[in-house]
Amino acid sequence: MTTMLDRVTNAWVKAWGEGDTASFEALAHDGYVRHSKSGEEHLPEVLRNIEEQHTAFSDFGIRVLSAIEDHNLVAIHWESTGTHTGEFMGVPPTGRTVTVSGASFIRYRDGKITSESVVWDPRELLAAVGIWHLGHQHV
Repeated sequence: MTTMLDRVTNAWVKAWGEGDTASFEALAHDGYVRHSKSGEEHLPEVLRNIEEQHTAFSDFGIRVLSAIEDHNLVAIHWESTGTHTGEFMGVPPTGRTVTVSGASFIRYRDGKITSESVVWDPRELLAAVGIWHLGHQHV
């Protein structure tokens, strides 16, 4: 029997890691919302974000470092890697390899993902492609 931990983790990895969003879409509740430092995104915005990541970073992939389930929550500690070969946030390709890590806390109800809260530091990504340097702010 497949557990909800397996279903959620597999769908999440297929979507973010492989760009194959179908299983994630099928598992998402109609009111799914993703929370991050930049605000809330609903499923169409999240899918667009996944697509943009795969367009801007060739060989983009996700590695699950750990995943646990507790009641109606799946927590995934992840690391993503890709080569910046396409325009991203208006920045032309740099050819740099980028590695970013974070965690996603995914809530579900009745077998459907209702929300996701993601914690990661976007400065890690921006610094890796040379957009912004960690520890420095330009005034």
